Amino acid sequence: MHPKFWRARWQKDEIGFHQAGINPDLQRHWPRLGCPPASPVFVPLCGKSRDMGWLRAQGHRVIGVELSEQALQSFFAALQLQPVRQRAGRLECWQAEGYELYLGDFFNFGAERLAGVRGVYDRAALIALPPPLRSQYARHLSAILPADCRVLLLTMDYPQEQMAGPPFAVAEPEVRRLFAADFSVTLLATRDALHEEPRFQQRGLRSRLEQSYRLVRPGA
Repeated sequence: MHPKFWRARWQKDEIGFHQAGINPDLQRHWPRLGCPPASPVFVPLCGKSRDMGWLRAQGHRVIGVELSEQALQSFFAALQLQPVRQRAGRLECWQAEGYELYLGDFFNFGAERLAGVRGVYDRAALIALPPPLRSQYARHLSAILPADCRVLLLTMDYPQEQMAGPPFAVAEPEVRRLFAADFSVTLLATRDALHEEPRFQQRGLRSRLEQSYRLVRPGA
């Protein structure tokens, strides 16, 4: 999707992808990454996700990147934090209380920002992208992550003809095609999630699975 698409969604408050609570699969599976409690973690396309607060409460410094200025404003306002803002190349860095969130395009985000990062949490990045951009996303993510970094990837799978994304359906074969060259891919869990969010049924879905993966570089 073009960056203007996502900025417009935030401006119109069309953010059904935002979850009001903490994602249960994050809480259930994050310990299986084995990230040291004090290590920094990365959240691509972070929005204003409350999941970042959960990660911070585990002791992690949270690094994120997001296109929408409105999303970052809402996130820090909800925590009653006033971030320090400064230029960071083609992006702008917002920092406060263990959060280091970058305003700008993920594809302009460089490896130098992720030194020391040991874990990645992707709930809303891969499924937000149409197929051509998913391949580009996977390549760029692999290129910028430290060698010993691990990823918790959450996806959804449903009959794509029943609903036009985003969020898009990303089935297990595609996850493996995108990441198997650089990571060992383990499917941690699959669960039926159709009835958890009625908005998806209202859009025409008759089945929806949520899947959790652990991605680990060989030797990590």
